[in-house]
Amino acid sequence: MDLSINNIDGALVAQLAGSLDTAAAQAIQTQFEPLMEHANGNIVLDCAQLDYISSSGLRLFLLLNKRVAAQKGNLTIENLNNDVMSVFKMTGFDKLFNIK
Repeated sequence: MDLSINNIDGALVAQLAGSLDTAAAQAIQTQFEPLMEHANGNIVLDCAQLDYISSSGLRLFLLLNKRVAAQKGNLTIENLNNDVMSVFKMTGFDKLFNIK
């Protein structure tokens, strides 16, 4: 699992690549800190290269979403592939997030 975060036009854009399974979610949780600290701003999770997401990965997204909502920020998830989108739909997460 690879995560890179860049500031693009005032928004923090996190690009996720690989499989966000339980081990990866635990490993990158600390790398999500800049996103958590920017929760009052615009955050984009670019999942174009995300192949898989487990319940632990969904939990990480949910924690970020709650922080952003509490601080009146804006979180958008982009470029979910069909497999990952299916997981979002099965779990109802497609209704919790702004997905483009």
